[in-house]
Amino acid sequence: MAEEVPRYRRVLLKLSGEALMGPAAYGIDPSVLATIAQEIASLRRLKVETAIVIGGGNIFRGLAGVAQGFDRVRADQMGMLATVLNAIALGEALQKHGVPTKVLSAYEIRGVVEGFGREKALSYLEGGYFLVLAAGTGNPFFTTDTAAVLRALEIKAEVVFKATKVDGVYNADPVKDPSAKKYDFLTYEEVLEKDLRVMDLTAITLARDNNLPVMVFNMQEPGNILKAVSGQKVGTLVGGGA
Repeated sequence: MAEEVPRYRRVLLKLSGEALMGPAAYGIDPSVLATIAQEIASLRRLKVETAIVIGGGNIFRGLAGVAQGFDRVRADQMGMLATVLNAIALGEALQKHGVPTKVLSAYEIRGVVEGFGREKALSYLEGGYFLVLAAGTGNPFFTTDTAAVLRALEIKAEVVFKATKVDGVYNADPVKDPSAKKYDFLTYEEVLEKDLRVMDLTAITLARDNNLPVMVFNMQEPGNILKAVSGQKVGTLVGGGA
């Protein structure tokens, strides 16, 4: 098989915390974590500079906390701290696959994780490290989707990869509606007008305003991340040209 030629040289991968749960209802499944790390590690041989923003929904989700009576600011802070736990776990898993990795957090925790800084992040990427970026933006009221787009812009990533459980964006839930249509390409405006929930409104608007493409694909399918970074047709591309 011919070696994949990367279309993108610097990417940001957005992972949900729920992706780490596997069949469990809570927490981190070690086997699922190892599989995800192995897929991400495959980018190293292509010398693709890679950053990952990870959510915390497998441990604590801010909006769920609000529904339980927590103050929104405190709930979001708890959710951001949950992402730090996931980031440390993913960083360790990548290291076990031979990938030099740095965990950077919007919340600096001395002796645990370094604080995020743009110049530091760029220096690490250029030095061959993969980055796992934790604690979202560090601010309440913003999702990790928004954090992913923001960090991608800060590190000058060429694309945001959003890993999901389905093979792209559909006009309806493909699990509930067998006739649901998959989109191969969407403009930012189509996403907003059709309310397709690719990302939250703030995230997709920020991507649109800065012409940052977003590729949505199923990372549970082995090899998909390599296909995505090589520019093959996988999932749904939002913006960036068909």
